[in-house]
Amino acid sequence: MRVELIQHTPEPEKVVAAAARLCYSADPVPDLLERLDDATVARFVRKLQEMGHLSPFEHVSFQFSIDGVSRALSHQLVRHRIASYSQRSQRYVSEKGFRFVTPPSIKRNPKALEHFEMVMARLQEDYQELLNCVPAEDARYVLPNACTTSLMATFNVRSLLNFFEHRTCLRAQWEIRALAEKMLGLVREVAPNLFREAGPTCVTQGVCHEGTYSCGRLKTLEGKKEAT
Repeated sequence: MRVELIQHTPEPEKVVAAAARLCYSADPVPDLLERLDDATVARFVRKLQEMGHLSPFEHVSFQFSIDGVSRALSHQLVRHRIASYSQRSQRYVSEKGFRFVTPPSIKRNPKALEHFEMVMARLQEDYQELLNCVPAEDARYVLPNACTTSLMATFNVRSLLNFFEHRTCLRAQWEIRALAEKMLGLVREVAPNLFREAGPTCVTQGVCHEGTYSCGRLKTLEGKKEAT
């Protein structure tokens, strides 16, 4: 998996603070931006987070390049609908000798790994045979979810916070959780105040919404608090 932050809104935290201040000021945005210092920006961002007033966060966007992830992951990723996606097409790009993602549970099991790799090899052969007699758009029907893909994804900050809330949770599927953790690390380097409180609700709010499916992390965190 390779994840890169391609570009983002310049001075993202200052843009959020200016958007919030604009609601209560007669001055135009350029003037507001000019008067904002780092301390004021950090204070504004924290206040907005505490109030749950996140609409100003929507003015800032981050664009990612995502490579070497499975189609199983991309099917989950696009469920986060308040974002923009572009993905490599299996209709126009040949998947001859396609690469694939092997789940950790399969890697740890020699028998399962042998069978998995045998299946992938057979599907590669089947795909190539079909390419010789039908269009790629039809041959692709035999491609597995393990087949790798490449995407470009653009999120605004509010959508990213929602994404991190759900996908850094220990209940999230392992591959998309790894992606979310990489993305969170990248944006925190650029906008630490905006993403200081990003993460699963058990960590950020002391609440778990998984019910009987809870991983138990919240109880562990509560136990650590009591111990201190």
